[in-house]
Parts: sequence; structure tokens; C-alpha cells
Amino acid sequence: MKRILATSGGFIPGPVQQSARLGSMLLEALASTGKTRPRVCLVLTASGDPADYYALSYEAFNAAGCDVTQLKLFPQPSADPFERLEGSDLVWVGGGSVANLLALWELHNVGAAMRSAWEKGVILGGVSAGSLCWHVGATTDSYGPELQPVTNGLALLPYGNGVHYDSEAQRRPLLHSLVADGTMPEVNYATDDRIGLWYEGTDLVRVMADREYDLETGPAAYRVVRTATGVEETRLPIGDVRQ
Repeated sequence: MKRILATSGGFIPGPVQQSARLGSMLLEALASTGKTRPRVCLVLTASGDPADYYALSYEAFNAAGCDVTQLKLFPQPSADPFERLEGSDLVWVGGGSVANLLALWELHNVGAAMRSAWEKGVILGGVSAGSLCWHVGATTDSYGPELQPVTNGLALLPYGNGVHYDSEAQRRPLLHSLVADGTMPEVNYATDDRIGLWYEGTDLVRVMADREYDLETGPAAYRVVRTATGVEETRLPIGDVRQ
């Protein structure tokens, strides 16, 4: 089964300063691997493969009982991407610049390796840039403080994507504008902070969260579609959203 977890969350604060642990979404994704000790590959291209981000991520996944490895592109590629990714149960892609991520993945054939791993049943997941990359396009701050569209996503999922929908004021109006003018696909999904989208195949199955929230007033996901008269947005609360 092909599965993707696309989020505006994933880690939650750990017990001490500058530490993190896995939130409910990631714990559920790990359980979905069916493995008692899942093999996790970290891919932090979008932020330049920083050592401190890897250390924090290793600590969080190790504490959850995972065997952790990495696919680095800085200062030079660390492994054959097909072998490394296809040998994992879960791939987790960190946040940063999705434009840089996509450019480097194209250069090093990582995008093709991601598709191959997904088709072989490896769960792909990520936060922010690590959410946007699986979709056709998105809004991004990769080019500076003024958000702009990115339209060369891997397109494993045939939708546009928005992240940090409740915490960055430019996100919603720009996504609506790009949907209206045809820059983004007809159907798009966005997430508030701490919310994730669980896809099976290319179908959105569940809206997930890092912890429990009020279903009526808490953070949510959104379906944004182009219509004959403009753009329509529908709030998708946490839970099963299959129609």
C-alpha cells in the first residue's frame, strides 16, 4: 500500500530544553509500518543537512524504538538513494526550503528514489517542505519573506498543498488566489500547525493531529477547490474524511 503523511507538525517539545519527542501523528505512522522496531530514514535536505537537526531527530526517533539512518546530500551524498530509501519502513523529510530541496533531489535522483520507495510500500512523511514536496505545487517562503508559488513538486499526490495555515497570514489568501487563477490544481489540501494529512494511494483518508484538540474549535485541515464561481474552502476536522 502507498502511504504518505504530509504535516505541519510531527515533533513536539521534549522534556528538556532543545529536545523533542514524536507526536501522535508520527507514532501512528510508525505503528502503521507493522514493525516492532521500524527502520526510519531522515532526509533533512531542505535545511541543508544541519548536524543539530539530525541529532535532535535521531534522539526523538531512537526514543520511540526505531533504527535510524539518514540520506544526506551535504557536503556530499551519503548513500545510493534507492538502496537507502527502499530499505526503510518510514522516510521523514524535514522542513526548510522546498525549492532548494526539489532542485537538489532532481540533481541527485532522490525524487525518483522517493517515488520508487513509495510504490514499494515505504511510508513517506514530512513537515512543512517535507509536506509540500509530495504534491503538485504549494505556497512557499523559499524565495524570501513574500510567499510565492512552487509548481514542480514530485506530484505523487495530484493536489496543491498549504502548510502553517493558521500561523502565517499570507498562506490562505495566496493559496486561494493561486487556485482561482489556475496556478494550483483544482483540488488542494492545507493544514494548520500540528495537523497532518494521511493519504492512502492518492486518496486523503484521515486528518491527524499531534495531540487531542477540540474538533469544533481546534486546528484542522482544509479542502480548497476551484469552482465555476471562484474558490470554495471546506474545514476538515480531525478524523476520517473518506467520502
